[in-house]
Amino acid sequence: MNAVDEPPVERLVRGEVSGGIATITLDSPRNRNALSVRLLGELRDHLDRALADDGVRVIVLTGTGPVFCAGADLKEQRLGPGAAKDAPVTASFPEIMRVIWESPKPVICRLNGTARAGGLGLVAACDFAVAPDTASFAFTEVRLGVVPAMISVTVLRRLDPRAAAEYLMTGETFDAARAQEIGLLTRAVPEADLDRTVAHYAGMLLRGGPEALALTKRLVRTVPAMPLEEGMRRMAELSAERFTSAEGQEGIAAFMEKRPASWVPREA
Repeated sequence: MNAVDEPPVERLVRGEVSGGIATITLDSPRNRNALSVRLLGELRDHLDRALADDGVRVIVLTGTGPVFCAGADLKEQRLGPGAAKDAPVTASFPEIMRVIWESPKPVICRLNGTARAGGLGLVAACDFAVAPDTASFAFTEVRLGVVPAMISVTVLRRLDPRAAAEYLMTGETFDAARAQEIGLLTRAVPEADLDRTVAHYAGMLLRGGPEALALTKRLVRTVPAMPLEEGMRRMAELSAERFTSAEGQEGIAAFMEKRPASWVPREA
């Protein structure tokens, strides 16, 4: 077989853009969308393209099959004779979680089903997370003799501390209602309502100014840690800056003129 006749390489991640929304889909259901080196590489490529595309306002991360993501591809984590000591997933996964966490564009995780271990790091990195109420979750690392180290950076910023200790230390499985209760999910909904709920959040986000959304995402995370006086001062400065910004002035004009702001896609 020559190069012309070689079959096309199977893609593990798919992407599409429509109406200002980039949907990135983990598409490796045969291994439950495990975080292999190749899947992570393709995921990073799709994230970079979505972030660089001025036409993309919101990113939706989802998967195919009954599992959103089962965590690290354990076949790649086994070290053979003479293998390097660094586990392959550690090379790129932290950077992908950072890219999602710091993305100026809102990221919605649309869980198509269950998530485990490293998959929950992706869930926690996203701004919104919506799952079917039939989904289950577990931090299974300790049962394998490893540690949920990388994902703890995003997960511990979401979970109630008592719940974090309970589930990260025991590896116990919990349901979607509990995941919402402890802060891992934004919403747990009947499966029939999943797409409607994701579309609701995406549609609302499309109406926000791109700069305002990026700044609001940042302040939600940083303001609670500021001393009160510093927070008041810095937020007063930011408020004044935004009222006089081009985006702020356009938003005010659109409101007064009862029309959509210039950044709202026609489909929104």
